[in-house]
Amino acid sequence: MKRTLVVLFAAMLSMAGYGQKIKGSDTVLPLSQKEAEAYKGGSVSVTGGGSGVGISALIEGSCDIAQASRKMKFTEKKKMESAGKQPKEVVIAYDAIAVIVNPANKVSQLTRKQLEDIFTGKITNWKQVGGADMKIVVYSRETSSGTYEFFKESVLLNKNYKSSVLSMPATGAIIQSVKQTKGAIGYVGLAYLTKGVKALKVSYDGKKFVAPTVANAKNKTYPIVRPLLYYYDAKKANKKVKSYIDFVLSAQGQKIVSQVGYIPVK
Repeated sequence: MKRTLVVLFAAMLSMAGYGQKIKGSDTVLPLSQKEAEAYKGGSVSVTGGGSGVGISALIEGSCDIAQASRKMKFTEKKKMESAGKQPKEVVIAYDAIAVIVNPANKVSQLTRKQLEDIFTGKITNWKQVGGADMKIVVYSRETSSGTYEFFKESVLLNKNYKSSVLSMPATGAIIQSVKQTKGAIGYVGLAYLTKGVKALKVSYDGKKFVAPTVANAKNKTYPIVRPLLYYYDAKKANKKVKSYIDFVLSAQGQKIVSQVGYIPVK
């Protein structure tokens, strides 16, 4: 009898201490961490790894919410549905992708076409775009990253990255690499911008060059803007999952979005 009571008590403790697990996009990571810290409805653990990693974990059932900086692919939706789950998408914020270079680089603006040519390998020296005679070192996120996918779609128009691109496992690694390499170029979410790198103005029409700022993302003058997303299983989502997402979308949660450096949905 005593043993049964102990087992039941342990089970009750386990249930009481149940913590939600959020996994995925490194772009969304700092936002989810701040939201989790402010949320009073229970414990929430947050880890990165990339949008694809988070969505795979959601499909496998090893996390409650997948954080993503790109839309779920058709194949991923089918896998989730085949596993008896129903994907539910929620836009929690918006982000501008900043193209960054080393502060010593004299180039301060590029067109979308120039960026395409740099990241696909047609332009290999900064002198070809008005800079110094210096080799361009291209840094990118790895293929599991939602930022990698969105940048390829929006900026490269779905053309392939150059074969010699240096793939980084996390956004912080791109920041550090560009900071330490004079000829470097890369791209990061707006909230990751630091004084150690220089953000370029970008033009999609070749005429108006706009800097990546929250204000320019809000007024839609900066061209590289995408939604930041949460995905969960609508069939099995418990009250805690919905309560947490409601908090993120609340006035307090959206204030945190602004504090982190992203654009609120409301």
